[in-house]
Amino acid sequence: MRRAAHWCALFAVALLALTACSNADADRDGVVVTTNILGDLTRAIAGDAVEVTVLMPANADPHFFALSAQQAARLERASLIVYNGLGLEESVLRNVEAAERSGVAGVSVGAAIDPIDYSTDDADGRPDPHFWTDPRRVRKAVEVIRDRIIEQVDGDDAATVRIEADRYLAELDRLDRWMTERFATIPAERRKLVTNHHVFGYLAQRFGFEVVGAVIPGGTTLAAPSPSDLSALAGAIRAAGVGAIFADSSQPDRLARVLAEQAGVHVQVISLYSESLTEPGGGAGTYLEMMRANTESIVRGLAAAQHPNTR
Repeated sequence: MRRAAHWCALFAVALLALTACSNADADRDGVVVTTNILGDLTRAIAGDAVEVTVLMPANADPHFFALSAQQAARLERASLIVYNGLGLEESVLRNVEAAERSGVAGVSVGAAIDPIDYSTDDADGRPDPHFWTDPRRVRKAVEVIRDRIIEQVDGDDAATVRIEADRYLAELDRLDRWMTERFATIPAERRKLVTNHHVFGYLAQRFGFEVVGAVIPGGTTLAAPSPSDLSALAGAIRAAGVGAIFADSSQPDRLARVLAEQAGVHVQVISLYSESLTEPGGGAGTYLEMMRANTESIVRGLAAAQHPNTR
């Protein structure tokens, strides 16, 4: 009798543990995305098949933005976390890693799209996380996100995800062709970029630009340029004959203007949407809108740019 009671007690404990695990899995719901650019891609792919929560607000800096306690808890309950990785979400990565340790599925999209490295002089050869400036790599990102979402859904929802992903992939192909045509209007000798920090390496590789340099070194907006950094870049600008500097629209362009003065030349400072989407109607409410706006700004800034005038 005592032995029977012992086995009954063990069975009850095991049943409770199994129930707790099942409830924990049942509580997991929806896809949580760290950055708003990846969030836009994920929502386009998911359609109505799955709920998508985006943590990073519009016009934010992915290197700086941090989570509230409520957002961190939402990560812990997700069925899937979609994040950029490669060091982009510097203030959020510990929350993502904690959620993954607790059993939440996660995918680092940046690591899956054949990332390139920053140049050794810029950031000691570390991988560049800003892959979204190349629509071909975004195409790969969409395929990666699509496949991971399909793992989380069944039946009709999986079919919906495939249909929506195919539709968006066609949009990306059209974007890539259009960007190629627009950039072809810039003479090869003028395809030179100076930015407020290193964010257009993928675009440069895809469309045949030379990145002359960046005001802020190291690939992150958390870094700061030294006087020697500015002096060296000023010399490169004079030597390359760069007529425009591109600064992120969500950040002050003061450093870019200081560099223009340091270089001793008259150059334009042109705003681009490089690391964050805007609110709807703000000029870059979606990834596709952002890339079209940036392409037109680069073409306007460089196609007719004259050699900078030395003061």
